[in-house]
Amino acid sequence: MTAESTPALVHSAEADGLADAGPSAGRGPRARNTKAYLRYAAGKIVGAAISLFAVLVTSFFLFRLIPSDPVKHMTGGRPVSSEQLENLRREFGLDQPMWQQFLDYIGDALSGDFGMSYQFHAPVMEKITAALPATLLLTGTAFILFTALGLWLGTRSAWRHGQKGDRFNSALALTLYSVPSFWLGLLLIIVFSVGVGPIPGLFPTGGLESGSESGFAYIVDVAHHMVLPVITLVAVGYAQTLLVMRSSLLDEMGSDYLTTARAKGLRDDVVRRRHAVPNAMLPTFTLMFVNLGHVVAGQILVETVFSWPGLGGLFYEALAGPDLPLVQALFFLFAAAVILANTLADVLYPLLDPRVGR
Repeated sequence: MTAESTPALVHSAEADGLADAGPSAGRGPRARNTKAYLRYAAGKIVGAAISLFAVLVTSFFLFRLIPSDPVKHMTGGRPVSSEQLENLRREFGLDQPMWQQFLDYIGDALSGDFGMSYQFHAPVMEKITAALPATLLLTGTAFILFTALGLWLGTRSAWRHGQKGDRFNSALALTLYSVPSFWLGLLLIIVFSVGVGPIPGLFPTGGLESGSESGFAYIVDVAHHMVLPVITLVAVGYAQTLLVMRSSLLDEMGSDYLTTARAKGLRDDVVRRRHAVPNAMLPTFTLMFVNLGHVVAGQILVETVFSWPGLGGLFYEALAGPDLPLVQALFFLFAAAVILANTLADVLYPLLDPRVGR
């Protein structure tokens, strides 16, 4: 691959020319570029740390705006004396002034302790650790599928711009991208779980497993339960990836370096695979990391609709209380996953495009 054909993915000629410059090379443009990159990466990391602390503070105050008494919710509607309510408030520190609760929360959170769940009477991190694998299984599978499908269809649509396949893929992607994920999930349950007309109920309405299988049969059972929620997540996720990849590749197709590559006698599929797609991947690269951050957060509404025992369903249960320690920890975890994924994308981006971070 030549510098003429991939201007966004190679180092500058000035930096390359210093490869044999001897002892003084460490003080040349290459060294300056390295220092610039380190300053750029350090700035992104510091910004991420500030954002994480801001989210930690926000999570404390945000959910205290909910007009509900978590102590009364803990009693389950049973008649309780005022003395018992006061004892519960004292046990969970809710009798303290707001500023004292805030300082205690920040201090404990920075040490990794998010307290005890009001609803489950168990450590918050224990509940999160138990629900995390189910979310990673569901959203991780969906992420791999919709990323691969979106990149492939986005590339084909852009390269065959204006043809029937491109118009169909673009129209379908725009439609699915605008459809609420929970509505699509409910529709799939009605059609393929309950059954409509001649279509029988083929899949479970929700849950992770039937509870009566073991060994290989258990794996098949879990996969059977995953079909509809995975389809829901893939249908919405691939549409966004397709549209971004298609738009990015269309911008690249008019570039001079592609014309030069064709003039050298390269076939269209080689021009697309080796030259256009790698450069068009740069904007999609950021989107992939954003979606990767959402893998931890899951899709709260989709997990709720399908009664999936992951972090999304746990957050929905905690919000109903409100179970303040649990909902605060989950909110922070969801935001932290997205912030860290974005930061990782920002730090790696200059390695793909040296123009960034200089």
